[in-house]
Amino acid sequence: MPVLNDKQKLMRKLQQSCFALAEANLYLDSHPTCKMGLEYFRRHKAEKEAIEKEYTEKYGPLTAVQSDGTKKWEWVAAPFPWERGEN
Repeated sequence: MPVLNDKQKLMRKLQQSCFALAEANLYLDSHPTCKMGLEYFRRHKAEKEAIEKEYTEKYGPLTAVQSDGTKKWEWVAAPFPWERGEN
């Protein structure tokens, strides 16, 4: 298995967090008042937001709407998040 760099590790954590949120969403659709399910969702939502913030600060926006566009259009300044490479 290839060794992941810090950027790839952070992206992997974000993908895992998004998966957990999607699963929680499906569960809560049929169990909308489950306290444990709601707590699980809140915990993973906060984790996802923190990871997105860290990724964006280190490597640039994950989506075009995260680009602030004040000095330049950051969205195209680096390889896109899904592109593999050294960056």
